[in-house]
Amino acid sequence: MKYKLLCTDMDGTLLNNNKEISEVNRKAIKRAVDTGIIVAVCTGRIFTFANYYAEILGIKAPVIASNGAYIKHAKSDEVLYKKTLGIENCRKIMQVLKKNGINPHFNSKDRILTGYISHSSESYLKFNENLDSQHQFKVKVIEDWESAFIKYEEDILKCIAIDNDLEKIRVAKEEISSIDSLEVVSSLYNNFEVMAKGVSKGKAVEFLANYYNIKREEIICIGDNENDLSMIDYAGLGVAMGNSSEEIKLKSDYITTSNDADGVANVIEKFIL
Repeated sequence: MKYKLLCTDMDGTLLNNNKEISEVNRKAIKRAVDTGIIVAVCTGRIFTFANYYAEILGIKAPVIASNGAYIKHAKSDEVLYKKTLGIENCRKIMQVLKKNGINPHFNSKDRILTGYISHSSESYLKFNENLDSQHQFKVKVIEDWESAFIKYEEDILKCIAIDNDLEKIRVAKEEISSIDSLEVVSSLYNNFEVMAKGVSKGKAVEFLANYYNIKREEIICIGDNENDLSMIDYAGLGVAMGNSSEEIKLKSDYITTSNDADGVANVIEKFIL
């Protein structure tokens, strides 16, 4: 089988545990692109974060951000796809999070809105310390959420809830999952992420397949967590990282090495080059 599209998750997949793209992975991706394959970066993170790493790869990669709510070419102004949460969904999410005492993080393509600096917003601000102003993320602490939802209604793509109290996360995730207008997945054991109905990495990969006129069986998708399941399931070859949970491994077609052992490069060497 000649594969034409490779979609790789970032955290826990393309990035090692130091949040770096190894030289082995970078060179393998460059060689894959040189053969004519399209490589897409696919993440739950905001576009600005994903775009930073796409630039490091040095390729014209399509970037799937916010779990598929936003798709854009890394080196182009053209937005291929965008689906916002909408103000009513933002209100519903906020009601559940407030009831459970969980600090919200509502994300746009380049901005994080939060009640106070913690977890996700804290990590983004720390990451900013090593970036020039062009690549930095905007973090804004919100006191009046209703005003913020009105102001940023056309920009909010996703909400992420993170808390070290796993019971609070479980209860809130269960309640929000029951809302028909929302999609809910987790990317770590202590979080869940919320998008508008119909948004997923799998749907985003399907969009790219149609955009490039590529058949499903000509696609490889690589990931490590629950929010990667939809694209692993959609792909002709769904690959789990060696550091994935057993659930992800059981639902994949192939298990590669870990993110600290160049798992993406190993897939490229085995199935593409």
